[in-house]
Amino acid sequence: MADLEAIRALTAMLAAHLGALRRDERGYSTEAVVVTAALATLALVVVGIIAYKVTQQANGIQTH
Repeated sequence: MADLEAIRALTAMLAAHLGALRRDERGYSTEAVVVTAALATLALVVVGIIAYKVTQQANGIQTH
């Protein structure tokens, strides 16, 4: 029976620690800023590539 009580105590301590970690949002804002900046940069690169390809196709059209 002592083993079961020790397991219950460890489980309660683990649950309390995980709950505290879940409420800790110190790194979330930095992570969100980095991900947002990366996605914005990727979007600008994609728009640039599409604009370049469209311009190249438009320049290749024969107008005579």
